[in-house]
Amino acid sequence: MKKIGLSLMTAILGGAIAVGAYKMVETKNTDASTFEDRQKVYFASNHIAPLVSSAGTVDFTQAAAAVTPAVVYIRTTYSSQGGGGQDQMEQMFGDMFGMHHRQQGPQKASGSGVIISTDGYIVTNNHVVEKADKIEITTNDHRQFSAKVIGTDPNTDLALIKISATNLPVVKFGNSDDARVGEWVLAVGNPFNLASTVTAGIVSAKGRSVGIIGRGDDDDDQTNPFSSPNLDRSRAQTPVLNKGIESFIQTDAVINPGNSGGALVNTKGELIGINSAILSHTGSYEGYGFAIPINLAKKVLNDIEKFGKVKRGFVGVQFVELNSDEAERLNIKTTNGLYVNELVPNGGAQQAGVRKGDIITKVDGTTIFESSDLQEKVGRLQPGDKVKLTVLRNGEEQNFAVTLKADNSAALVTNVKSKSAEEIYNNLGASFAPLSSEQKQKYNMKSGVLVTQVRPGRMFDQLGIEEGSVITSINKVPVNSPDALDKAISNVKDGILIIAGVSPDGGAFTNRYKMDK
Repeated sequence: MKKIGLSLMTAILGGAIAVGAYKMVETKNTDASTFEDRQKVYFASNHIAPLVSSAGTVDFTQAAAAVTPAVVYIRTTYSSQGGGGQDQMEQMFGDMFGMHHRQQGPQKASGSGVIISTDGYIVTNNHVVEKADKIEITTNDHRQFSAKVIGTDPNTDLALIKISATNLPVVKFGNSDDARVGEWVLAVGNPFNLASTVTAGIVSAKGRSVGIIGRGDDDDDQTNPFSSPNLDRSRAQTPVLNKGIESFIQTDAVINPGNSGGALVNTKGELIGINSAILSHTGSYEGYGFAIPINLAKKVLNDIEKFGKVKRGFVGVQFVELNSDEAERLNIKTTNGLYVNELVPNGGAQQAGVRKGDIITKVDGTTIFESSDLQEKVGRLQPGDKVKLTVLRNGEEQNFAVTLKADNSAALVTNVKSKSAEEIYNNLGASFAPLSSEQKQKYNMKSGVLVTQVRPGRMFDQLGIEEGSVITSINKVPVNSPDALDKAISNVKDGILIIAGVSPDGGAFTNRYKMDK
């Protein structure tokens, strides 16, 4: 009997330890502050060992098997009147950013996404979900979900969306800085509506800036970098203030329409980039694909989840990327670096002592050859962080410690509308963050959510609800967190939303919005 009792106690104790360990892992996963932290807990708790590089044997089966389950198919619907973000992209770049299907009435497009957390967060391209009225996700095991937009960053062409699901497979983050030219990589996505397609190639180049993000119709250089090989890079004046951040990983792995937002992974099955664009005469594969480095994407995605938008620091300079032609025009001998032709008043660079006419040659000791060398480095940092700029002035190098200033420009893009909670959430055209204790005290309120991003042309923009406003209730249901918005917008009757809150100047408002059927 004693032996039986001892065995029973041992079993109970073992079970308690197992449950306790599980709860500790579960708590760690909940408390982890970044997507990368959560992934470490996920892979450690599931005892998933890193894959050994197969470059020597050129066997990609393990990497493909590890990644494919976590790459999703994204299908978007656009109203016929709205035109959709991809119509604009199609006009500019020849329908190369997603599969766009022309038809009468609502239009549809498709792309790819990568699951980065077990609870349903997915990274994709901003242009994949931009101005979509409805976002539908199909996972590799053929389950279907509606997705809501958590936030977007047009400056990097990234978007964070979410589905209501648990225990999802995840693609492990790699280190894009460690990627080497000539290294084997895989592109995983859904080109031409062909689900779960894997292609192989190599890293062809790093730090590519091809002039696609932040281009407008009024740009001086109308050369289309995605339909013509004659990109005039000497004319690319790039302020680190407003233009997009480009430091692409270039690959010759086959990327086609529909691959946008998919995964670029190394032979260990680690995510090193988010496929974003191709350079082509025809709109299909010609050997030049471009992916956003994951080290840049991680900062953007963590900011969107935590703050509702990207908190970006700025050097406060406008510059010209030097080459022999620019050096001759400016009458200078140096052909490498960034020529400072404008300073933002009271910006970080001006306050640190940088002058117009200086040539930025290094950032934190790393030599600058292209604008992307500076942009990506700065793009990973927060306002208040410092960078060391080395500049050439009167033939001598000088070092300046620049404190990055906050971005004061309005964030842009993405939306949606329709009947489900996810669609209504997207149709709000805004991103949200919890109220801090200071903000609660300022507005003398116990609950509410802060509007951190208002997207042009959508509901909040139409109602005149500004960034910095606080939403206290929707349809008389109090909201005290971004997640509580789901419950509130599920209480819609007769297609009418009643939105109550406080504007940035402290004035209370109540707005009614009639949604289209």
